[in-house]
Amino acid sequence: MNIHTKYIRRCIQLGKNGIGTTWPNPTVGAVVVHNERIIGEGFTSAYGGPHAEVNAINSVTDRSLLSKATLYVSLEPCSHFGKTPPCADLIIEHHIPRVVIGIKDPHEKVAGKGIQRLKDAGCEVQVGILEDECRKHHKRFLTFHEKKRPFIILKWAVSADGFIAPDKSLRKDNPEPHWITNSKSRQLVHKWRSEEQAILVGTHTVMEDNPKLNVREWEGKSPIRIVLDRDGKIPKEAHVLDGSITTLVLTAKKDMGNSQNIEYIEIDFGKGIAPQINEVLFKKNIVSLIVEGGAKTLQTFIDANLWDEARVFRSMTNFKKGLKAPIFSGKLVGEQKILNDTLTTYRNDQ
Repeated sequence: MNIHTKYIRRCIQLGKNGIGTTWPNPTVGAVVVHNERIIGEGFTSAYGGPHAEVNAINSVTDRSLLSKATLYVSLEPCSHFGKTPPCADLIIEHHIPRVVIGIKDPHEKVAGKGIQRLKDAGCEVQVGILEDECRKHHKRFLTFHEKKRPFIILKWAVSADGFIAPDKSLRKDNPEPHWITNSKSRQLVHKWRSEEQAILVGTHTVMEDNPKLNVREWEGKSPIRIVLDRDGKIPKEAHVLDGSITTLVLTAKKDMGNSQNIEYIEIDFGKGIAPQINEVLFKKNIVSLIVEGGAKTLQTFIDANLWDEARVFRSMTNFKKGLKAPIFSGKLVGEQKILNDTLTTYRNDQ
């Protein structure tokens, strides 16, 4: 194994600790190495806190070693003032002579400027180590800045006979949600919610299931709720309008009136809504979105080819009749058993 590869892989490992807390900042990992020994490491703190490079440098006990060390980082160090000072300046200040970077930062305020600043200060800089793995790790951040939209994950559960919800006649006597998946699969979904910045559902899902769209079966922050409500049908007592979580309601109605933690945003439902949703979320600095339904909403993103991953649970339950699952095609990238459920993951390479 190439020595640089080893330490960049450790950076990726560390960066995963920040997923779900750093948005809209990337989840970077950094490692300080002296004589082939790690003397410091860190990852990006929750938004507003120090970046990975700062935490890694601050973790070094013997600061005199920094002038003879190599800093490894999964993404190019920033060169601009944001919530924190530029990381490139801190590296230069500590006279770290070598910096090895996984990938260049596409953010318009960085985009090679951090690398150039380090080189101008006399640092030896190497870029492009484990690029594919770094891109995969930073997929949310890269999609946001390269495609000007959030990284979009579609998620649904399907019965063994191909339905995502039972026929209404089956729900007459029991209006409670019909769980397709088992409790372990549902817990995994809550973990996913804690990892993404926002979650989206359509009107039908809210009216039928009255979901909370929060994180209850996992530790972590609940995502921003995005709700489609073209005609303002959703009742004020619905969980999604309880004000407990920041919620954006996309509607065709004018002057709906904002309230605590709830903002109404007007869009044109007469034309493609998926691009409009992306435009709204990009302006709101939302870098990742998990779309949980329903079938029509999911199909809207599929038909517009605006999705990056699809995570599909298939259970052993049979409904015999009901709402058909979305139709899509993607590259199969993973499959796993979760008790009696099968989780299949697809990637959109189109």
